[in-house]
Amino acid sequence: MRIKRLAGVVLGAALFMVAAVPTASAGTETTSPAARSLDRAVLRTTLDAVHEAGMYGSYSSVRAGIERWTGASGLADVDTGRPVTPGMRHRVGSISKTFTAVAVLQQVERGRIRLDAPIGEYLPELVKGERGREVTVRMLLNHTSGIGDYILGAFPSLAEGSTASLDEERFRFIRPEELVRLGLAAPATGRPSEQPGSYSNTNYVLAGLLLEKVTGQDARTYLTRNVIDRAGLRATFYPRTPYIKGPHSRMYESFYGLIDPPRDYSVYDMSWASTAGAIVSTTDDLNRFYRALLTGKLIGSAALDEMLRTVPVTVGGSDSIDYGLGIYVVDLPGCGRFWGHSGAVFGAGTIALSSRDGKRQLAMGWNLMKYQRMNEEGTALEPSPIDAAIDEHIVQALCRAPGSRKPAAVTRHLLPEGLPGADLSSGQWINRG
Repeated sequence: MRIKRLAGVVLGAALFMVAAVPTASAGTETTSPAARSLDRAVLRTTLDAVHEAGMYGSYSSVRAGIERWTGASGLADVDTGRPVTPGMRHRVGSISKTFTAVAVLQQVERGRIRLDAPIGEYLPELVKGERGREVTVRMLLNHTSGIGDYILGAFPSLAEGSTASLDEERFRFIRPEELVRLGLAAPATGRPSEQPGSYSNTNYVLAGLLLEKVTGQDARTYLTRNVIDRAGLRATFYPRTPYIKGPHSRMYESFYGLIDPPRDYSVYDMSWASTAGAIVSTTDDLNRFYRALLTGKLIGSAALDEMLRTVPVTVGGSDSIDYGLGIYVVDLPGCGRFWGHSGAVFGAGTIALSSRDGKRQLAMGWNLMKYQRMNEEGTALEPSPIDAAIDEHIVQALCRAPGSRKPAAVTRHLLPEGLPGADLSSGQWINRG
């Protein structure tokens, strides 16, 4: 039963980690996030605390107006003792969805794509019949399509509580069309346009194929030239091989104790993530990207307004988040509202949050995933001190100025234990796909 429950947590939102904080009540924000300068000593202390809590290594970049801080703490390689350093490249998982959404909205601005047109109009050979007529481009980008996820189809051993597929598929190239086929064959999560929506990586693989259809370019080329380069990102790329070029950490996966000791998955063919989660970046570049996006350098104001229109979306069938088009919003009590995304792939976790004006920002990555453990009954994940330490660093980065009091306590984890929203008690992801 314990193994089956682990399968239930697995990858219902494989590329995603949600910031799930309580909504701030009216009047709780007394100053603009950008008005607060950085408390560098607290940032250093709280990042070190993440390593002390058990995380192998993490890196963080924080910005307040013209002030910037970047740091790293812990190990990039647990065997050799090589330390992590600021600026290391890192797989950012579902943060890639923001890049893909920007690319699609650029084509909306050029009149080549209509947000409320059915996807079957563009990809009739892939999304056929009723789905092709009812699911729109907007529904793909805000996860209200009702299309299931392909993850358990791509990694079938996970449905049996085994991680064998992670190793068997390490160097497998899988075409995006095959990922879509697996997602369309999975049980639907609801009717098109139904709210709350349900987070599905298949939506963003379809968005990438849509982009290729209307531009005549492969998605990697388009994203590089029109999003990554246009944003001025210096260390961000869509990988062509299983290897990460440039300085990077090893990326360790524990899978809730099924992989013991945790195994390095930094070399991996990321075709399984496609335009839903394949991008590699750095924390500095992620801050630069979201600042460029939110200040109108990548898409115009009308397209940005569409992007920031949110709907409720569940992740793993549990708590809902306010999700726009490839971006979500969280409210930190007494601090402010922040936009961004988070991501999880084998061995790597990332979160990037930014104030609406792009002046207060945090991007953070870490190199040990699914470090939590199940309780004795196999029905829930035990709280990990690593989660609390990451939460603390994020809140201090976005909310605290030198000499100020500690921000109000956040009553729910910014990064819930394990993959967010997974309903362990129901085992709802077991044998899915």
